[in-house]
Amino acid sequence: MIDSDRTTQAYLVGGGIAALAAAAFLIRDGDLPGENIHILEQLPLAGGSLDGQGSPDRAYVTRGGRMLEDEAYSCLWDLLETIPTLDDEGVSVRQEIIDFNRAWPTDARARLIDRNHRILDASRLGLDMHDRLELTRLLVLPESVIGPRRIDEFFSEHFFATNFWAMWRTTFAFQTWHSAIEVRRYFLRFLQEFPRLHTLAGVRRTRLNQYDSIVRPLTKWLLGHGVRIEHGVTVTDVDFADRDGIRRAGRLHLSRGGHRELVELAEHDLALITLGSMTADAAHGGNDTVPELIRDKRDGGWTLWETLSRKAPDFGRPAVFNGNIAEAAWESFTLTMRGPELVKRIEEFTGNAAGTGALMTFRDSPWLMSIVVPRPPHFADQPEDVYTLWGYGLFLDRPGEHTGRTMAESTGQEILTELLGQLGFDDIAERVRANTVVTTVMMPYITSQFARRDVHDRPRVIPHGARNFAFLGQFVEIPEDVVFTVEYSVRGAMHAVRELLGLDLPIPPVHHALTEPATVLRALRTAFA
Repeated sequence: MIDSDRTTQAYLVGGGIAALAAAAFLIRDGDLPGENIHILEQLPLAGGSLDGQGSPDRAYVTRGGRMLEDEAYSCLWDLLETIPTLDDEGVSVRQEIIDFNRAWPTDARARLIDRNHRILDASRLGLDMHDRLELTRLLVLPESVIGPRRIDEFFSEHFFATNFWAMWRTTFAFQTWHSAIEVRRYFLRFLQEFPRLHTLAGVRRTRLNQYDSIVRPLTKWLLGHGVRIEHGVTVTDVDFADRDGIRRAGRLHLSRGGHRELVELAEHDLALITLGSMTADAAHGGNDTVPELIRDKRDGGWTLWETLSRKAPDFGRPAVFNGNIAEAAWESFTLTMRGPELVKRIEEFTGNAAGTGALMTFRDSPWLMSIVVPRPPHFADQPEDVYTLWGYGLFLDRPGEHTGRTMAESTGQEILTELLGQLGFDDIAERVRANTVVTTVMMPYITSQFARRDVHDRPRVIPHGARNFAFLGQFVEIPEDVVFTVEYSVRGAMHAVRELLGLDLPIPPVHHALTEPATVLRALRTAFA
């Protein structure tokens, strides 16, 4: 805790949602003047992994799509309640999301599709008594006992063949080799989703992609308060001083336009530092090109954390998370379609209007492919005659059923061919291919947060003895909460600001469905159905 005043300068390293949220909390809750806040971002755009780019004359792309949820996302909703939308300053982003989901509620009618193009009864989870016992055993074990063990060390083959696992893993992007600690946290955090897992009725989505619906309004609000967002700036190092167990950040080392700079932190200045990046070294492909799987850390997304981790044992171990690309990577794709034919055909096949079906998974696909058809427009400048679709595959190295090529080897058009084959839409395939631009994105670290880890591999938001610095993002430790969510980044930002400034403001507790008897009963009924 510091005695901040209106001369305090705050330096936020990275321009992702964690840093943007921290800047908003510094202004709203900490009464810090916006002009005293400096967001230092290497890339030309803020928002980090919450992206949504492109143009109607070329193509659109989102690397991923985050599903939001009412009960679990209390810190995100707290933030967005005070951020006005771009279209109407009298309406908050939070209210826009509420209104959009009331108009277009999620009720998936085709959550799972088999190799014969049949919609499966996904309400039948397929769990037997042994599966339920294994699940219960994992839930009651403390994390200190689970340690760095894999998910498949706690479950039998039958569990992994169930509809439940097919839906759970594709909703949240789990692999069987991922951390058992993380999947346990997800089971506990989203217990309320068990009865609606087959319809995804608990999912909340933004009106547009999350860059247009969240990042742009938030960035405008920050700029309107005088926040300085400085692009093209890379923070390469931070100097710390330790005196009698009290640790302070004293100097930032910057690279700007090829020139080195130093920022000396005064006594009351703050440094909030984003660690790592799940979208580091993301590479794009197109209709006729294949995105590269980059393995040599070219964009520097991990460099700062690797540098800082050598300064103190409690600053985390980045190698645990970036050291196994084969277990962290997957590929996504965005279709930009000049005409509604594919979207209309999917609507007829599923019975879901665009924007209401959430995730569709081709359960027998060698790539374990899933797609989402968003409600148009999904981008701010999207014309009425242009439609989009997003999808991803969890398995990169298995030959496709309709192309014979692995996903990692496939061009955008070949991925589209595989998708049309999984849907069984051969009769419209030629026309769809002619009118569609496919943009692919290979992400080597996209599920690195789920890597098997020990309890000390992630640093605390505010390390012991820290007085003027905190760590942000997906690779800090927030007890009981779940990574790979926007909520995790925002909760960490709220914790950092309120604790560093000593604000007498409670942080919304992590939602515990186990404390709600009715929710537990519904989950049990679902598991035993």
